[in-house]
Amino acid sequence: MEVPYGKGKCDVRLTIIGSSGSFPGPGNPASCYLVEAGGFRLLLDLGNGALGALQHYTDIYRIDAVYLSHLHTDHCVDLCSYWVARTYPPGGRKPRIPVYGPSGVADRMAEIYGLDPDPGMTETFEFRELAPGPVRIGPISARVDQVNHPVEAFGIRLEHAGSTLTYTGDTGCSEELLHLARDTDLFLCEASFHDHRQHPKDMHLTGSEAGEHARRAGARRLLLTHLVPWNDDACTLTEARSAFAGPVELARPGAVYELGSPGDG
Repeated sequence: MEVPYGKGKCDVRLTIIGSSGSFPGPGNPASCYLVEAGGFRLLLDLGNGALGALQHYTDIYRIDAVYLSHLHTDHCVDLCSYWVARTYPPGGRKPRIPVYGPSGVADRMAEIYGLDPDPGMTETFEFRELAPGPVRIGPISARVDQVNHPVEAFGIRLEHAGSTLTYTGDTGCSEELLHLARDTDLFLCEASFHDHRQHPKDMHLTGSEAGEHARRAGARRLLLTHLVPWNDDACTLTEARSAFAGPVELARPGAVYELGSPGDG
C-alpha cells in the first residue's frame, strides 16, 4: 500500500518502518526510516525485517537512495534482500541508486551475502563512503559526523525547505551529536539502555541521556528509537521526559511525522 505524499503538503515527511534495537521485535523490524522530501525518497538504515515492512508504505522500486549509519547487521542487513529485489525483478535490473555508508561498505555488503567483491553489489548500487562534513542527497542538504560506537558510525542532519531532521544512528554520549541536532525540528534519537542497569561505555544512550542531548541541542521534538525488545519502553519514555521538557514520543512502526508546510512563516 502506497502512503500518499501530497505535493506541497509538507516539506519533509518521516515514516517509521522499524524502530527495534539490536534485533527485530514482535511486529517491529530493526532500524529503518523513510524520509520523503521534494519528491525524493531516502531510506535511513535498512535493518532486519525492514524490507518486508517497507512494502506496506511505498513501492520499493521508488526508493531513490539509501543511507547506512553503520555496518552492524540490525542497520544494514536487509540491503542484501534489496539487492536481490533490484537485481532480478521481472523486466530486468532496476537503475542503480546511491548507497551512502561508512568506509568499506561495498565490500562489507558483498561479504555478508557471500559475493565476490568485484563486482559485488556495485552493478545495482553506487556505493558512496561517508566522511564528516556536508553531503548532498538528492534535493536534501545533509551533514554527517562520526559518533561514539564500537564501529565507525555516523549521525546525520537533514535539511530541506527550512525543515530539519536529525538521526543519531547508534551512539553513546557524543558532543558531535549535539552539533548535528542543534535547533533541529525533529530529533530521532536512539535510547537503547536504561539508567538503572550497567552498560558498556560509548555504545548506546539511555532514555535520560537521549533527553539530555535533546535539551542541550535545543531540539524542538524528541522521538526515541532503537528500542530493544526486552526493555520496558514506558521506563525509557519516563527517563527521557525527566531530562527533556519538550514533546517526547516512542517511535512506532507506521507512525508518520510531517515537518513544515508551504504556509509556514
